[in-house]
Amino acid sequence: MLFNSYLFIFAFLPVVLAGYFALGRRSNLAPVVWLALASLAFYALGNWQYVPLLLASIAFNYGIGYLLIARDLRSKARFAVLTAGVAGDLLVLGIFKYAGFLAANFNAVFSTGFVVHILLPVGISFYSFTQIAFLVDAYRGLATEYSFVHYLLFATYFPHLIAGPILHHAEIMPQFSSASPYRMSARSFGIGLTVFGIGLVKKVLIADPFGDIASGIFAAAHGGLHIRLVAAWAGVLAYTFQLYFDFSGYSDMAIGIAKLFGIDLPINFLSPYKSTSIIQFWQRWHMTLSRFLRDYLYFPLGGNRKGKLRRYVNLMITMVLGGLWHGANYTFLIWGGLHGCYLMANHAWRAAGWQTNPPSRLANLAAGATTVLAVMVAWVFFRAEDMPTAFNVLGGMAGVNGIAVHDAAGWFWQMIRHLFPGYAVVSEGAFQNLRVIPSRVELVLRFVGAAILLWAMPNTHQITERIESACASSCAEPFYRYAVPGVSGLLLVYALSQMQKVSTFLYFQF
Repeated sequence: MLFNSYLFIFAFLPVVLAGYFALGRRSNLAPVVWLALASLAFYALGNWQYVPLLLASIAFNYGIGYLLIARDLRSKARFAVLTAGVAGDLLVLGIFKYAGFLAANFNAVFSTGFVVHILLPVGISFYSFTQIAFLVDAYRGLATEYSFVHYLLFATYFPHLIAGPILHHAEIMPQFSSASPYRMSARSFGIGLTVFGIGLVKKVLIADPFGDIASGIFAAAHGGLHIRLVAAWAGVLAYTFQLYFDFSGYSDMAIGIAKLFGIDLPINFLSPYKSTSIIQFWQRWHMTLSRFLRDYLYFPLGGNRKGKLRRYVNLMITMVLGGLWHGANYTFLIWGGLHGCYLMANHAWRAAGWQTNPPSRLANLAAGATTVLAVMVAWVFFRAEDMPTAFNVLGGMAGVNGIAVHDAAGWFWQMIRHLFPGYAVVSEGAFQNLRVIPSRVELVLRFVGAAILLWAMPNTHQITERIESACASSCAEPFYRYAVPGVSGLLLVYALSQMQKVSTFLYFQF
């Protein structure tokens, strides 16, 4: 089931909310059981065949966690139990996610004919990482709660089950043990609806239209058409916008839904394209994954505690494995490797002391533009289906495939006219004299509008903080107390009216 579907918004969510708060008046345990069962139902409605796998994963990890928390085991025995638990999770993840990739490479090297087709269970990467973090925290003594009902809800909680955010046990379990989430709060409900509305608007009104543009151009590149300058940059910029608004939109919706239930989830995006370095970018992009990779991979490898050379090696290993986590394809390895190189160069730059302190406005502008450009180049590999497609698009961005702007623009506008057949139709000759036409104006406005939202407007977290501050004080800003939620509500209604097709979120495939 998708957050951006009428079934979820008008049927599933209201029923679950009503039962949750009705049961919350009588008991602190009943709403937990209700929400856990509802979460399993949510998963089953879209992936019923993999519910046994999910339940087996939960039972396995709960059992390992129970041994680590509740049993007085010796140090070596505890480490052996942890190793078995993490290895079990990684084995299952590896079978479902990488068996086909490994078989294809084995066939290529040894000329064999192994055929492996395994459907990837939605959400397996996220609930596997969430539970691995729990096991490591239990081993470190940071997780002390082992109620099975609470753990079941922690692992299956439907707002984050499919695509995150990746949760730490310590930040969610205490909320389940408290009585406050089970009593309806008008403030939490209002903020939750506002954040959910912002997320839906991002997905339906911004991400999906940009996705049509990006998909058309990358599909053409994959089909062998040489992508020229304007089309290449338009396609990569469209994907840059699509990926952010799609995934941050999902995260906003997940956080907003959780807030309706009185539960706070961690933020996952904090204006990453405003970053002035790759280091800062990874502190703001998919923040819960960055935290996971740092705490459970980079630090155990030694982090920066074993010298500069080892630090750079650890950075590269972390980012390459992070790329591989996103998908079983060499393009994801290249994407991770690029970011590993970016991070090494960024740390070397800082170590050399070449940055100005404090940086001037011009230096910040140059650093921000360089960061976004580097991220966009890496996104080409992240989006492309294979290496030839990626190099085709990169060649177009560099002008290798032709820099005749009117030719490239003409091909691009023809594609847009094909994607949006209801828009203004013009003759082929109109592309040569670069006249301003309605479809072109709308496209330019889309790109400019998205840029304004990304670089000039507050992000969802900042808006939420201001709304909460305004609600907490009667003399605070009425704009954030009334106008922002009101505008969000109107946009939510409009987004609901535009849900003509149900499109999945990009991170469902990872």
